[in-house]
Amino acid sequence: MTMMAKGGSNWAYAAARSKTRKANLIDATRMRQLLQQEPDAIAASIAEFGYRSEMDVYATRLSGADLIEAALNHNMDRDLAQVLGYCQGNLKEVVSIYVDRFGYQKAKTVLRAVRSGVDYETLAHQVLPEENEENNKWLEIVKQSDDLGDVVSALSGTRYGRALSDLDSSASLMQMEDALDAHYYKASLETLPSTNSLLSRYLRAEIDHRNVINLFRAMRQGLSVDQRSALMIKGGKLSAATLRQAEQAADGAALLEILRRANGFDDTGMDEALAASNEQGTLDPIVSIVTGQRMSLLRKMSLLNPVSAFPVIHYIESKVTEVRNLRLLARGKAAGLEIDVLEAHLLI
Repeated sequence: MTMMAKGGSNWAYAAARSKTRKANLIDATRMRQLLQQEPDAIAASIAEFGYRSEMDVYATRLSGADLIEAALNHNMDRDLAQVLGYCQGNLKEVVSIYVDRFGYQKAKTVLRAVRSGVDYETLAHQVLPEENEENNKWLEIVKQSDDLGDVVSALSGTRYGRALSDLDSSASLMQMEDALDAHYYKASLETLPSTNSLLSRYLRAEIDHRNVINLFRAMRQGLSVDQRSALMIKGGKLSAATLRQAEQAADGAALLEILRRANGFDDTGMDEALAASNEQGTLDPIVSIVTGQRMSLLRKMSLLNPVSAFPVIHYIESKVTEVRNLRLLARGKAAGLEIDVLEAHLLI
């Protein structure tokens, strides 16, 4: 029987179940073993790692990387529902705030599909497979939408619609996606019981990470100061003054120098990542550093707060990382990428 904590929350029970689930995820050794396999063998191996039921669902009409990606996404949705199912009381409310980000991601997927003119059949069979019941409401929106304005109208009355309600009718897809991201963080921070809550602290750090990546990306794209400013998500720990200075940086080195003067900014490995980014012409090295910092923070908060929402949230993000790695592995192998290239992009 589940032991209930004060307030109807089952903190210890949920933490124990999440730690058990995390222990069953694919470890670095097994992930590297997958790297060595041929594309045809990868699907069979992934099925043995806990994805067989979802693979069976799609095996009759999909194959290769398409089969793997559909199964991974379906499994992720099912897993999130199960995790929320064993959380209770205030714990469930806190975890739900974290999980809500995946709904915003689905909303962005629908916007991209409609903007790109993806036909309903393709969407229902590949992008948002109809076999996954979690996709039904999103598919219905696509069915009744001819353009982005129709999507916004269909989302009216939902939290996603509220995120888009203040945008001009001529807003671009990028502006809509940025509005959804900003609304998620704003609504989450406002919903949490206090600004001192553990999840509030983590979300503010995550906002900073998102802003740092956006600043480097905006600089690489040659965006103006005003355009860079519009990309910034409010609510992080970096001060408004620091962000204003960062938005005006002339190059990556100047931006990094401004950021490292800010309280709490971790510049470990950033010099090397910036050099690698400049050499390779991609932001991947910087993204990897920031992602690693975020995962390290999650691990630390989970260890320091063993009877809290963080063992659950740490498991969820670890599961997301596993799905991301497997998707990258399947797509990369199908595209014929070299093993060393794939390994450099895996988060292991």
